[in-house]
Amino acid sequence: MPIVRISGLGLAMIAVSVALLWGCLIGERSFEQRAFAERTRVMREVELLQQKQRPQPVSAPIPGTPHRTRVKLG
Repeated sequence: MPIVRISGLGLAMIAVSVALLWGCLIGERSFEQRAFAERTRVMREVELLQQKQRPQPVSAPIPGTPHRTRVKLG
């Protein structure tokens, strides 16, 4: 003799709730994967930009620079 019975509408609501929960979990995983891929892309771009902007050492001469001549006044 059952004390409580679940109606058909109640079972349907439970099924909808479970489906929404699974949808949220799958969607969250998709967002996380996309965010990880975007973060990886940005880090690679930053690394490439830093490599392009590396300063040359001061002691190394820069080819093609004109030499200055000293003029003595007076």
